[in-house]
Amino acid sequence: MPSALPFRYRAHEVSRLEAFSDVIFGFAVSLLVVSLEVPKSYPEMVELLRGFFPFAICFALFLDIWFEHHAYFKRYALQDRMTMVLNSILLFVILFYVYPLKYMFTIMIEGLSGHRSDIPLEGFRLLFNVYGLGVLAVFSLLAGMYAHAYRLRDELGLNEVERIDTRESIYDNLAMAAFGLLSILLANSPLLRFAGPVYFLIAIPKTLIPWIMGSKRRRHEAAAV
Repeated sequence: MPSALPFRYRAHEVSRLEAFSDVIFGFAVSLLVVSLEVPKSYPEMVELLRGFFPFAICFALFLDIWFEHHAYFKRYALQDRMTMVLNSILLFVILFYVYPLKYMFTIMIEGLSGHRSDIPLEGFRLLFNVYGLGVLAVFSLLAGMYAHAYRLRDELGLNEVERIDTRESIYDNLAMAAFGLLSILLANSPLLRFAGPVYFLIAIPKTLIPWIMGSKRRRHEAAAV
C-alpha cells in the first residue's frame, strides 16, 4: 500500500494576517474565563466548578476552528483581498459568539445535571436560533475560504491529491454549516425539541466525507507511485 502523500505547506513563516488571527482566537478564549475569579468560599468554589464543563466544551470548539484555520494558512499561504475579507468576518463572528456560546452550553450542562431552567419556550427558540446562526456563519465562512483556495488551484500549483483534500475541507465545512441551518429550521417549527439533538447527526457526514474523499485520495496516490 503506497504511503500517503502529504499536503505541501506553502507557508514557511507566520504572516501578519495569521498572527493577528491568533491574537483574536486567544482573546476569544480568554473571554470564556474572564468572569471566573478566585473563589473565596465553598459556595463560590462549587459555582466555579460548575463552569468547568461549559468552558471545556467551548474551548474544544474554538480549538477545532483554530486548527482548521491554521491548516488553511499553512497549506495555501493566501493573503489576498478575498481571504482577508472572509477571515475578518470569521474573526468578528467568533468574538461576537463567545458569550452566547458559553451561556448555551451552561444551560445544557445544567439541564443534564437535573437543574430545571426558568427559560420560557420562546427563550429556547431564540437560543437555538442564535447558536444555529453562529454555526452557519462560522463554517460557511471556512467553506468559502477553502472554496476560494480551490478557485486558485492552478495559481497555487495544487496537485490532484491536494485538490481532493481541498474539496474535502469544503464539503466538511458546508456539512457543518448545513446543521446550523437545519437546527434553525427545527427551532422555528413544532419540532423545537429536536433543534439541539440534531447536532449529534454531525457524526454521519464526519464519517462519510472522509471515507469517500479518502478513497479518491488513495486511488490517486496509487496512480502516482
